[in-house]
Amino acid sequence: MSDGWYVRNAREQEWFDRGPRGFVARLVDDEAQFGANLFVLGAGEPMAMYHWEADTEGYLVLSGEGLAIVEDQEVPLKQWDYVHTPAGVPHVIVGGPCVVLAIGGREHQRGEGWGGYPLSDVAARHNASTEEETADSKVAYARFPARKPSGYRGWLDE
Repeated sequence: MSDGWYVRNAREQEWFDRGPRGFVARLVDDEAQFGANLFVLGAGEPMAMYHWEADTEGYLVLSGEGLAIVEDQEVPLKQWDYVHTPAGVPHVIVGGPCVVLAIGGREHQRGEGWGGYPLSDVAARHNASTEEETADSKVAYARFPARKPSGYRGWLDE
C-alpha cells in the first residue's frame, strides 16, 4: 500500500449538519489537488451561496432533483445531470431534495483571487445569495449556523 491513496465509504465518512444548507461529507483531505464532497440537500436548501471560483467545479446529481442557478439562469436538475462550471462562472445548487457529488479544483482556493460572492436576485429568491457582495466567506455565511458533526443518517440507503 502506498502513502496517500485510500478507499472511503461515504456512509462511514464524517458528516456535518449545516442547518438550512443540508448535510455534507468531505471525501478527500484538504491537501488534495481537488475537492470532493457529498451533499444531501432538502427541498429548497442551498448547497452554498451564489459564488464564483478561480478553479473549475462540477456537480453530479446522484439522486433526486434540484436547481442550478448559473449566471443568473435557473436550470432544473434531475438524477444523473452533471453541471460543469468553468472558472469565473457564478453558480449555486439548490436542493429539490437531492444528493449531489461536488468536485472542484483547489489550485487557487486560498488567498486573494480565489473567487467571490456576487449579489443575485435570482439566487436570493432561493435563499442562496449573500446580503452584500463580498469575497469573505464569513460575511457570505454570517446568517447561517456553523456546521456541526451529525453522523450518517441513512440518506444513501434510499
